[in-house]
Amino acid sequence: MFSISVNDKGTIVLSGRFDAAQVDTAREILSSLDASAVVDFRDLDYISSAGLGILLATQQRLKKGGKAIKLVNMNRMVRDVFRIARFDLIFEIE
Repeated sequence: MFSISVNDKGTIVLSGRFDAAQVDTAREILSSLDASAVVDFRDLDYISSAGLGILLATQQRLKKGGKAIKLVNMNRMVRDVFRIARFDLIFEIE
């Protein structure tokens, strides 16, 4: 199961498995971003290339306006996916 929500601090919180079946759900929230934001991966167990793609599209769109998303609280497996895909060079990961 996947969920994406915005908490009371404006942080986007991901949980579960972010795969191709979840892209439309994520796109609803991520496409509405018009300012820099933090995306919390604390409860995310898995991310597929489709999940990476929607995050990349969001980052590229925001960068055009001088904004960005920062990714926080990744577990080791998800961080390795970002490193192998070289997305650690595209995103600020904390």
